[in-house]
Amino acid sequence: MKKRRGWQIVAGVVLLALMGLVGVYLALNKELEGLRQEVLQEPDLLALEDGSYEGDFDAKIVSAKVRVEIKDHQITKIILLEHRNGQGKAAEALPQKVVEGQSLQVDLVSGATYSSIVILKAIEEALTGP
Repeated sequence: MKKRRGWQIVAGVVLLALMGLVGVYLALNKELEGLRQEVLQEPDLLALEDGSYEGDFDAKIVSAKVRVEIKDHQITKIILLEHRNGQGKAAEALPQKVVEGQSLQVDLVSGATYSSIVILKAIEEALTGP
């Protein structure tokens, strides 16, 4: 009888742990799916003075911090200071595309959608404020 009860307790603890993990997974997934609804505000480059601007964006398991260099009202360089990602390393090519296009309206990197959005939101925050 004692052996059976011990296994029931262990099974109950394991079940509660799994339910907790499922809850965390669902909450993180909801957070990430919310990124798809984010709207990028295009910065007014003519209003920006020469200098360095830093911005960051945190979406729990994906985050980025950037430094954007402005000279003569143009984006001359974007340095990705930090990028915490799952499988989104490929999105690290986006800052160069923003420099080339002088716009946040660039194609997201397939397979790195969340990281793409987070990096662009960090650049936006640097240039437009929070």
